[in-house]
Amino acid sequence: MLRNIDLNKKFTLVLTIVFMIGVLLSGLALSAILNRNAENEVTTQAEMLMQTMIAVRSYTDKQVNPLLAARLDTDPQFIPQTVPGYSAREVFENLRTSNKYTSLFYKEATLNPTNLRDKADTFETKLIESLRKNKSLNELRGYRQIGNENLYYIAKPLIISEASCLVCHSTPEAAPKSLLATYGSKNGFGWKLNEIVGAQVMSVPASHIQQAAQRSFLIVMAVVLTAFAIAILITNILLKKAVVYPIKRIVKVANEVSTGNMEAEFEHSSNDEIGMLAIAFNRMKISLSMAMDMLQRRN
Repeated sequence: MLRNIDLNKKFTLVLTIVFMIGVLLSGLALSAILNRNAENEVTTQAEMLMQTMIAVRSYTDKQVNPLLAARLDTDPQFIPQTVPGYSAREVFENLRTSNKYTSLFYKEATLNPTNLRDKADTFETKLIESLRKNKSLNELRGYRQIGNENLYYIAKPLIISEASCLVCHSTPEAAPKSLLATYGSKNGFGWKLNEIVGAQVMSVPASHIQQAAQRSFLIVMAVVLTAFAIAILITNILLKKAVVYPIKRIVKVANEVSTGNMEAEFEHSSNDEIGMLAIAFNRMKISLSMAMDMLQRRN
């Protein structure tokens, strides 16, 4: 099939194939890079929020809890603001009222929590068990499915690093009366110092990562396609001027010579292969002319 296609169309076909292969490979590489960059961006945001929650926990434990600790045995109901995890969760829920953070989720998933809203589900339990088995892990990252939503998560171990936490979580007998009155004596006990009892889990819908990557992909690919198209167009024009048109001129002159017009000249304005071809044709024309003169003299 290619034998019946002129040189100009062959050049265009080759350039188009090169263009398609280049765009395909660029698209695959770009997609992977943008997905990774979008994931890193979300991870950085989640890390910052996670550190904020850790700071809230520390503030509650060191400054709020000492001010209210004495009331835990006298008040009829437990004061949850003395619990670092409660403060962190409430602060984050207030943060989620902003449209910028409404799609983020934070939970201090615990194997044996006092407040059952912090009870780890099956997936979170596996995360906690992994962190407990390998204490060198500072965090876990990945994706999980909840209903129809695909979530990207970061999980950090929740370690009992302060002895003050054991006041409410060692045994029911040692716990404040208000805590027992509010939550009962079945949950949230038996914790030990330096034990991993849960995980701080920050989650964000994966669609946000994908949408951010897709937006960047479309913009960059539009630029790449435009750049490739312009490059192909310029290359095609240059090839026509430097190769196709000179060859067509040589073909035209060769046809004239073949019909007996020995005055036709093969022009050669360059010293490249096309110019050398024109010189060779001129020599051939001269040789042909000399041969014809010799035949005429013999006759």
